[in-house]
Amino acid sequence: MGPLKDIRVLDLSRIMAGPWAGQILADLGADVIKVERPGKGDDTRSWGPPFLKDTDGNETPDAGYYLAVNRGKRSIEVELDTEEGQETIRRLAARSDIVLENFKFGTLERYGLDYASLTRVKPDIIYCSITGFGQTGPRRAEPAYDFLIQAMGGLMSVTGEPDGAPGGGPQKVGIPIADIMTGMYAVIAVLAALSNRKQTGKGEYVDIAMLDVQASFLANQAMNYLVSGRPPRRNGNAHPNIQPQDVYPVKDGHVVLVVGNDLQFARLADLLGRPELASDPRFATNAERVRNVKELRPLLSELLGNHPMKDFLEACAKHGVPSGPINTIPMLFEDNQFLARKMMVTQSHPTAGTVRTIASPMKFTKNPLSFDRPPPLLGEHTAELSAEFGLGEATES
Repeated sequence: MGPLKDIRVLDLSRIMAGPWAGQILADLGADVIKVERPGKGDDTRSWGPPFLKDTDGNETPDAGYYLAVNRGKRSIEVELDTEEGQETIRRLAARSDIVLENFKFGTLERYGLDYASLTRVKPDIIYCSITGFGQTGPRRAEPAYDFLIQAMGGLMSVTGEPDGAPGGGPQKVGIPIADIMTGMYAVIAVLAALSNRKQTGKGEYVDIAMLDVQASFLANQAMNYLVSGRPPRRNGNAHPNIQPQDVYPVKDGHVVLVVGNDLQFARLADLLGRPELASDPRFATNAERVRNVKELRPLLSELLGNHPMKDFLEACAKHGVPSGPINTIPMLFEDNQFLARKMMVTQSHPTAGTVRTIASPMKFTKNPLSFDRPPPLLGEHTAELSAEFGLGEATES
């Protein structure tokens, strides 16, 4: 099932960015073979608690972190620093379309498993190296993790409350966003390379650096600086270019208000009983609302503070003003829209009975995605793959 059902991926990566790319490709139907260290496997298997529990309620060796990024793959244990293991990788690569790897610079070259080496067994291979700093530059040999890249890449400079405000100071995003975005860029790159290979018959070497990715998705904040010469600063939840977009108090909690244009602001002013705000020179256009946000925010906070959350959100929906509650993750999983989109997947699992994961957000009409294979146990498919590829005793677990 899926549009990539004729594609095989050899996934030599671990932790997050590479495995995230591999999981996306697996969701799209590719046969993804996850290569892991014998006896230990991917580092994230042990990155808990929490750990998945078996049918008797005992903790399994697999942490939630690992389960989040390895659905749909087959796991084989291979020792890469042995001649037997290296030969196994070459034989797997010879029948694969894509190789994903995120080893430190130069490691796989020492093993004879770099791009140049694998093109000898598969000339049109698409080989994607994912590292913190890329294959060039003074830091290319250094390791990196998401937190470090969020810091170095400017993201933390624009995330969090302003200096001097309660809780002020730099903050990282609550998910490993640099890893995730790097994985997504890797997928885009290898799919583009696949398309080019179909036209030219040639493979490709793709060099993806987390710091490059982080810089690229600074997006409007980067351009704000390039256009104005003024470094963007932390501004809490307030949007730097569009207002009102912020968290506001209501009578029984907080809501997010996401006004995107002048018409929506006029509708908001009307439902709050202050239609004249839409023609006030300070607030009539988005540019003026941004310039005068220090006057606008307390005014809106006072007006919203009299409204119960449910009534206010219903009024916003009726008037076409984007707004919503600040859901916890359990609240999201109970949301009617989330449920209607079938975003929760329950899969059979060999030790836990079942495991729930979040479905791919990609919905295909003619090539629907299926989620039949749960995150694999360590080496779960070693025997199966050994038989399928004729690998022999070199990879028996």
